[in-house]
Amino acid sequence: FFSLPKGPAEGPTPAPPFRRVDIALGCSFVGADVRGLLRTLGGSSSEHPATLLLRGISVRDDGNLDDVTEYKVPQENPDSSSPIVFEVSAELVSIPHAESLLHADCEGEEVTCEISPYSSQWAGKGPCHTSLFVANLQLSGGISIVLVLRGPHCGSQEEKEDHDATLHPKLRIPMSKEGTLLTTVEFQSSSRNTYLRTHLGGSVTLDCRFALAPSSSLSSLEWKRQHQGSGRSLFRYQVGSTGPEVRPKVHVDVAELLGSGDASLSLEGVSVGDEGTYICLVSTPLHQAQHIIQLHVVAPPRVRVIPAVVSFERDVTTALTCSIAGYYPLDVSVSWTQKTPEDDTEIPLSNARFSSHRQSRDGTYSITSYLSISSATARAPATYSCHVSHVALAEPISVSAHLKAPEQTGSEGLVGGFIATVIFIIVLFNVLRRRAGRSLKCRDTFLVGE
Repeated sequence: FFSLPKGPAEGPTPAPPFRRVDIALGCSFVGADVRGLLRTLGGSSSEHPATLLLRGISVRDDGNLDDVTEYKVPQENPDSSSPIVFEVSAELVSIPHAESLLHADCEGEEVTCEISPYSSQWAGKGPCHTSLFVANLQLSGGISIVLVLRGPHCGSQEEKEDHDATLHPKLRIPMSKEGTLLTTVEFQSSSRNTYLRTHLGGSVTLDCRFALAPSSSLSSLEWKRQHQGSGRSLFRYQVGSTGPEVRPKVHVDVAELLGSGDASLSLEGVSVGDEGTYICLVSTPLHQAQHIIQLHVVAPPRVRVIPAVVSFERDVTTALTCSIAGYYPLDVSVSWTQKTPEDDTEIPLSNARFSSHRQSRDGTYSITSYLSISSATARAPATYSCHVSHVALAEPISVSAHLKAPEQTGSEGLVGGFIATVIFIIVLFNVLRRRAGRSLKCRDTFLVGE
C-alpha cells in the first residue's frame, strides 16, 4: 500500500480563447445568372478574379495567431479589370469550418472558391440594387461550404445614401469607400465529407448542416441517391407536415434538424446497393442549397491457400489453390512468390492461372488462382505465398504453403532399405566373430598354464 504525495489539485485544462480574424480567399466570379439555383463548382462562362473577405470571424486562438493582422484592401478605386472584393459580415449567421479555412495553407489544403449571382431584384428606382450571391467553397480535404450573401439593403435612408454611392464598374451595385461589395451571410450550409468509404454491413453518417438568419426559416429537407443513371428520393421532410415517411435503414433526426440545423442522414446495415451519389437539398422560402457526397462501399477479401503443406513424389506436378472471396469492389490484385532457405528475397512467379470473377448474392466477388509446382524444376524445402491487394485492405494479405523435401518411396526405398540391412548384418557378423576369437584365445592360454 502506498499513497501519492499531496499537492495542489489540478483543474480541467481551460479551453483556448476565441479571437476575431479576417480570412481572405482567392476566388473566381462567374457572371452567369443561375436564377435561384445554386451552381456546382467548376463551371463556366465569363469568369473574373475575385476575393472573398470574411471579416471578424471568431476562431479558437491556440497561440499561433500572433502574426495574424487585419486584411487591407489592395486598392480603393477598382476598375473593370480589378478583382471583385466581396466583404462578408457573419453577424447573423456564423461561418462553418472557419478554422479549416484559416489554416488551409498551413495544412497543405487547397481551397476552391467560386462566387456567382444567386438572384437579384430591383428595389425601387435609381441605382440602388439589392443582390444575392452564392459562394461555393471546397477544401481538398473534403469539406464543402455554401454561403448565400445578401448585398446592400435598399431601405429608405440607405436608398438616399446609395444614390450618391459609387457603383462597381462591373456589377453596377454600390461599393464601400474601400471599393468592396458589402454583403451579409443570411444562409449557409456545409458538409464535412464529399467522399466517404464504408465497410459492407456497417453504419455510416452523411454529414449535412445549415444555419439561417433570424428572418428566415426552413421549408424542407430532401435526401436523394443517384447511381448508374437512376435516382430516387430516400428522405423528405416538409415543415408543417405530419412527419417524414419512415424508410428502413435510413434515419434523419427531425428534432436535431429543427433545433440545431443538423440534416445528416444515417444509414444502417450498409449493402453494396447503397453505393452511389447522395444529395442533401436544404430549402427555405427564398434559398436552396445542396451538397453532394460520394459513398463507396468496400469489403475486404478472405484468402486461403490449399493445401497448406505439400510433399510430392518425383515426376509429379502438384497444384496450389489460392481462394479469394467476399471482396468489393471488383478490382483485386493477386500474385505468387517462391522462397527457399538459400534465397534472400521472394522470387515472383508468373505461371499462375485464374478463374473468372464470380459474384455472390450480396454483391461481393470471388476469384481463384492456381499455381502448378513441378518436382522437376522446384527446389525444396520452399515457401510459396499468395499475395492479395485490394482497396479495402490497409496492406496486402499474404498466405503461404510449405513445400517439404521429396521423400524416397517405392522401389528406390526398398532397395535402399535392403542394402542398409545387408550392411548392418555384415558389420554385426564381423563384430561377433572378433569377440568369439578373443574368447577362444584366452581359454587356450589358461589350459597351457595348468
